[in-house]
Amino acid sequence: MLYVYIINIFIYSISARSRFGSFGSLFRYKNIGTVRVFEGIGPVPVSGISVRFRFGSSLILHILACPICYNSLAALTSHPNGSVESPAPGTQLQCKTCKNSYSSSETHLDLAMASGTKHYTEPLPLSIELFRNPLVSFLYERGWRQNFMWGGFPGPEKEVTTEYLKHVLGGNIIDASCGSGMFSRLFAKSEHFAMVFALDYSENMLRQCYEFLKQEANLIDKKMIVLARADIARLPFLSGSVDAVHAGAALHCWPSPSSAVAEISRVLRPGGVFVATTFIYDGLSLEDLCKSCGLVGFTCVRNGLFIMLSVTKPSR
Repeated sequence: MLYVYIINIFIYSISARSRFGSFGSLFRYKNIGTVRVFEGIGPVPVSGISVRFRFGSSLILHILACPICYNSLAALTSHPNGSVESPAPGTQLQCKTCKNSYSSSETHLDLAMASGTKHYTEPLPLSIELFRNPLVSFLYERGWRQNFMWGGFPGPEKEVTTEYLKHVLGGNIIDASCGSGMFSRLFAKSEHFAMVFALDYSENMLRQCYEFLKQEANLIDKKMIVLARADIARLPFLSGSVDAVHAGAALHCWPSPSSAVAEISRVLRPGGVFVATTFIYDGLSLEDLCKSCGLVGFTCVRNGLFIMLSVTKPSR
């Protein structure tokens, strides 16, 4: 399965060369910020199971936003109790300002900018289109992601640390570019967060995420997990409404990391945390990127090509 890792390196490097310099930068690394030892959250045993996604509850609608104008959304379809629950194909949310509507499928809510368009399409980078492929989406958690160990990735449980997220425990967290949802499930099972938003641009990845959630026996119904299709450079959240954003092995896939990190900075509340794992990039370049987007307190851990970084939105 080494070929999977090699394919990843090739695809991700196409965009990385133009943004962060040549491959020579891969091997330049200095001690940056505070280096910490890995300390995984790990699953917390819980009982019961509930794979329900309450799109219309006040807990969710008070932070979701139109990805076009960034204003609040309102539910168009309601149950007698006033909530909108999914799976419920066709459920709609509408922007209170621009009136653009967003619908849901059986598996997820579509909050991408082009949601609802019938004829419009646009070319996407290879690193995005690859993970929209049904076969790649199916294989991602069935062998593909496991091969990241060749690049120094220690494994999902050790890539998520309470040390980085200790100041936002009990809040909400976005799992950006969630893929098949391995980290989304870890966040939910940990019971450290009130709400988990699993976001990805790939419809097929979100379908895999949904299927894995249905099979998960260690979730309780008070733990909300919202699956949504969204563009990382146009996040469907109100400014300053999110406590934490996590991006596992994703930053190197984003067409424009600067646009994405700027968006993450926008949605984070003061004191909010952005934690990401990636590879290929030079640590100094990543620190510069985060600083340019208004994030501070850069810390970094490196193991081979693997990098884990953490930054914070400045408090007012």
